[in-house]
Amino acid sequence: MTEPPISSARTLGADLHLAASFLTRLPLPDCRIVPAGGLARSMRVFPVVGAVIGGLGGLVLLLADSWLPALPAALLAVLALVLLTGALHEDGLADAADGLGARGDRDRRLEVMRDSRSGAFGVLALIFSVGLRATALAEAPDALAGLGALVAAGALSRALVPAVMQVLPPARADGLGAGAGCPDITIAAVAGVVGLIFAFIGLGGGAVAAVAAAGLAVAAATVLARRAFGGYTGDILGAHQQLAEIAILLAAAGIWAGAGP
Repeated sequence: MTEPPISSARTLGADLHLAASFLTRLPLPDCRIVPAGGLARSMRVFPVVGAVIGGLGGLVLLLADSWLPALPAALLAVLALVLLTGALHEDGLADAADGLGARGDRDRRLEVMRDSRSGAFGVLALIFSVGLRATALAEAPDALAGLGALVAAGALSRALVPAVMQVLPPARADGLGAGAGCPDITIAAVAGVVGLIFAFIGLGGGAVAAVAAAGLAVAAATVLARRAFGGYTGDILGAHQQLAEIAILLAAAGIWAGAGP
């Protein structure tokens, strides 16, 4: 069942509060009772919270860049992203990778995803996630460019989450993915537009390549999720966010490398 349109949702401030409480570990007041479908409705502002997360990671990059080489500074920026979110999306990526690597049918893969222990596929996925993001960021011509890329990646990668939920059904009746409710198409559209705005703010003309890269990564992950799991779970949505963020930063690195000194 889809949620009511945005006009019937709570105030923008309440949505921002709920989205920030869910997506980050920032010390915010408790949300108290979250109404049914509240998280789904708050997804319209996921890209705003994502831009803040990316911006805070970018500030760490700016500070570290003044006294460290590019790669260690980039690693510290990625570490800041992980700490700010409590590794929410990284955990989903690792669990989804373990599920994909499991032998057996769809039910077996879903069972493996629920195991709190990380297997070889999950660990490798985390290594590549951190490594690719950090090395891509290290290619930035300066820290300000890296900050812009992090804002774009943080916003656009989270803007795509409600879009994925429009295409895929829940893979199971329980769990975080199903419990969040399904945002309606208006909410997904608003999130997409806001994500695009931040992408162009952060990357300028380079946003076109970044949007294309993120779209291809998410489309491929969506097809794989349908075939392997039959739909989405919270872990699968987290994996989509990570793949989109990686794709955006890699696209930015390609643009920076092509621009030359």
